[in-house]
Amino acid sequence: MSQEHEAAGTIEDRLMQRFDILTPTERLLAGHLTRNFPVAGLASMTYLAKEAGVSTPTVLRLVQKLGFRGYPEFQAQLRDEIEARLESPLSKHARWTDGVPQTHILNRFADAVLANLTRTLGRIDHADFDACTEMLADPKRRVLVTGGRITHALADYLVTQLGIVRPGVSALPSQSSAWPSALLEMRPGDVLIVFDIRRYESATLQLAEMAAERGAEVVLITDPWISPISAYARFRFAAQIEVPSAWDSSTALMVLIETLLAAVQELNWPQAQDRMTRLEALYERASMFRRGKG
Repeated sequence: MSQEHEAAGTIEDRLMQRFDILTPTERLLAGHLTRNFPVAGLASMTYLAKEAGVSTPTVLRLVQKLGFRGYPEFQAQLRDEIEARLESPLSKHARWTDGVPQTHILNRFADAVLANLTRTLGRIDHADFDACTEMLADPKRRVLVTGGRITHALADYLVTQLGIVRPGVSALPSQSSAWPSALLEMRPGDVLIVFDIRRYESATLQLAEMAAERGAEVVLITDPWISPISAYARFRFAAQIEVPSAWDSSTALMVLIETLLAAVQELNWPQAQDRMTRLEALYERASMFRRGKG
């Protein structure tokens, strides 16, 4: 992926950022690309136009508005993004260890994490963040949280902390066999927070689709390559995750989680303070924590 293209953002980023300036037919095409991403963009321009119900000149105009000189350049970036999505830990490790700088791993890793934080915070729409926070602070909405094979730990952390600040927060079991009963109780306006980073999981996509069909508001926390769940999400936040390691980093994801928690706490402080006070009293009564020596 060229530096020019990387600086401009992923294709889905560009579609989102430029959506307001698109014509109605271009929006129709953009919606088709988003719903069927990334497969739709791999087809020929003629086939894509036919499937989206638009003309081939519309396809050309859209890719030019996204910053590409033509359809071949658009597809070249799309293939680069797909390759990045599908990288396995072993292939990532081989890339990072081939010709790495001679500086110590602590320095290289820290530099990568700091860069991830800067890029993550820079791409967040403040209006979307504030609107999402207000939604999560609404006690009338129940909040369900789920993650994938790796990100379930982040989901559990969010449930534990958010459940202190407000009522009605619960984790959705990772076993898909338990989802139908949870969906049965889901009401329109409830919130489903989903963590889904690359090597996206098909079962989680199906869950988000069913939740959206039941009127739930889906919040997606994902990576720069954007989970397909974005098609059903009211809000989505993309965190930068690459570091010099075989594994993706959760640091930027964690900062995003803790910032959401702090914002919800601030909006609901009187109620949150009361809940925290009562919880501390219960901890004290249960002698849960050892007292330090004075």
